[in-house]
Amino acid sequence: MPTVLIIDDNAAVSVALEVLFSLHDIEALCAASPEAGLAMLEQHAVDLVIQDMNFTADTTSGEEGTALFGAIRDRYPDLPVILLTAWTHLNAAVDLIKAGAADYLAKPWDDHKLIATVNNLIELGQAKRALQQRVQVEMRQRRELERGHDLRGMVFQDPATERVIHLACQVARADVPVLISGPNGTGKERIAEIIQANSSVRNGPFVVLNCGAIPSELIEAELFGADAGAYTGASKAREGKFEAADGGTLFLDEIGNLPLAGQMKLLRVLETGRFERLGSNRERQVKVRVVSATNADLPAMIKAGTFREDLFYRLNVIELRLPPLAARPMDILPLAMHFLGPEKQLHPDAQAALLAHPWPGNVRELKNVMMRAGLLATGDAIKVADLGLPAAVPGNGSSSDDGSREPDRDAISLALSRAGGVVAQAAAELGLSRQALYRRMERLGIVRP
Repeated sequence: MPTVLIIDDNAAVSVALEVLFSLHDIEALCAASPEAGLAMLEQHAVDLVIQDMNFTADTTSGEEGTALFGAIRDRYPDLPVILLTAWTHLNAAVDLIKAGAADYLAKPWDDHKLIATVNNLIELGQAKRALQQRVQVEMRQRRELERGHDLRGMVFQDPATERVIHLACQVARADVPVLISGPNGTGKERIAEIIQANSSVRNGPFVVLNCGAIPSELIEAELFGADAGAYTGASKAREGKFEAADGGTLFLDEIGNLPLAGQMKLLRVLETGRFERLGSNRERQVKVRVVSATNADLPAMIKAGTFREDLFYRLNVIELRLPPLAARPMDILPLAMHFLGPEKQLHPDAQAALLAHPWPGNVRELKNVMMRAGLLATGDAIKVADLGLPAAVPGNGSSSDDGSREPDRDAISLALSRAGGVVAQAAAELGLSRQALYRRMERLGIVRP
C-alpha cells in the first residue's frame, strides 16, 4: 500500500486528508510541524509528501513552507512533494514548480483532483524507482562483464548490444563455429574480435577475409592457398587464409558471397581440418576457429540454391544477431562522443537530431558523420547544421520548451479539462513537461479548472 506523509499544523486538514486517502487504499501519516515531518521521513518509507506552506498562526509569507520544502529536497531529492497552499497566483506556482515541486494545490482542494494527482505521482515514482533499480542491475552486470572479459574497447550502452556481447563472451571458449548476422556497418567484426580475445586461441592469429571483396575465381586461392602455376599469374606459391590462421581464428565476413565451389571445400575443412592448396595434391592439416558473418538471408539463399544447407548448419552452431543501430538507440550518443573525441561537445539539439535519425548505414554511417562534423564545425560544440542530417521529426526528441510544437490556448484548455485539472496528466497528453505547461499557462493567462 502506498504511503503519503501529510505535514500540516491544522488538525482538521490532516484528518480530512487521512480519511480521503483511506477510502482509496492509501496509507496516511501525519505530522504537525516541519521538524516532526522530517523526523517521520527518517523513520518511515514514504512515497509522497503533502506539505502546508505556513505553520505559525497569522503567517502567510510561505517562508516556513519554502524552508521545509528545501530541507526535503536536499535530503530526499527524488521524493515528490505537493505544496498545499492558499496561494492562487500562477506566477507563484511556477516558481514553486521550478524549484522542484511535483505540483501545488490551493485550499480548499478538490478531492477528485487531489486523488488523481497523488495516484499519478505515486505511479511515476514507482516507475522511476523500478527504472533506477534496473539501471543499477544493468550497470553492475556491465561492470562484471568488463572486468571478466576483454571487450576490445567496444563502446556500448544499450541492453540489446550488451546481450550480444555477453553471449559472445559466453560462447568464446567453446570450440564451435559462430555465425554473426546483422546489417552492414553494425560492428560484426568487432564482435568477432571479442570472441577471439576471450577464446582459448586468443594468443593465436586473427585473420580476416571479406568474401564479398574477392573475385569468385580467386576466392579458393585466398582461402586455401595455391602452388606456383596453379592459375594464370601465380608465379610463386602463396599461403591461404586457413594456413595463416592456424592456431587462431579465421573471420569470414560476407560469407553469403562465397561461391558454391568454395562452399563445398569450406565444409570439408570445417569437418576435418584438412585441405589442399590449388594445384597441389598434398593435404594440409590446420586447427582454426571459424567465425563468419553475413548481412544476407541465408535461409532464402538455401531455397534459391545459392547457399549449401549443410554448410549453413555447420557455420550456424551458434548464431549472434547484432541489431541495427536504430534498434539500440542508447548506443548512439556514446558512440558519437567516442568518434568525436574529447575536444568537442554535442549541443542538445544535435543530440536530439542524432537520436531521431534512422541510421541506415548503422555505426559506420555514424562514424563518418561525426568525423565530418568534427572537421567542419567552427566552434567547440557540434550543432545540428554541422551534422548534415535531415531535420529531426518534431516529437522524436525530448519535450523541450523550444516552441517547435506549440499547443494553442484551446488545446491546453481541452487537455486540462480532460485531465480533470491534473497538470501532470495534461502535460503528458500535450507532450510537454509540467514546467513547460505551467509557463504556457502563465503566458496565455489560463487558469487551471
